[in-house]
Amino acid sequence: MSDLSREQCVKPQKGMPPLSGNEVDNLLPLAEGWLVIDSEEVPKLQKTFRFKRYKDALDFVVAVGWAADEQDHHPKITIEYGKVTVEWWTHVINGLHRNDFIMAAKTDEIYRSREDTKPRIS
Repeated sequence: MSDLSREQCVKPQKGMPPLSGNEVDNLLPLAEGWLVIDSEEVPKLQKTFRFKRYKDALDFVVAVGWAADEQDHHPKITIEYGKVTVEWWTHVINGLHRNDFIMAAKTDEIYRSREDTKPRIS
C-alpha cells in the first residue's frame, strides 16, 4: 500500500468511466482491510478504524480531512465512540477511481502514524 500512498490524486473529468471490475480487483489487494461496498448503487471503498478514546478518533478525522483537502478528494467520514468509518469514491464519475485507492493508502498511513492511539488487544 505504501507505493499508492506516495501518489498524488489527479482531477477526474466528468463523463470519464469509473474503474472496471478488473481494475478494482487488481487494486483491492493493495488496500489491506478495505472493502468495496455498494451504497446507493455506487461502489465505494470502506474501512473502519478503532480508537481507545473519542479524542483520538477526532484527531484522526482531522488528519484525514487535511490530507483530503490537500489532494482535493473528500471522503464520507462517520465518527462514533471508539471508531471511525471512512468511505472513498469519486463523486464526479459516480464510482471508483485510482484516487480512491491512493487516499485509502494515505488514510492507512495516517492511522499507522497514530499507533499509540489504537485500542490494546489483550
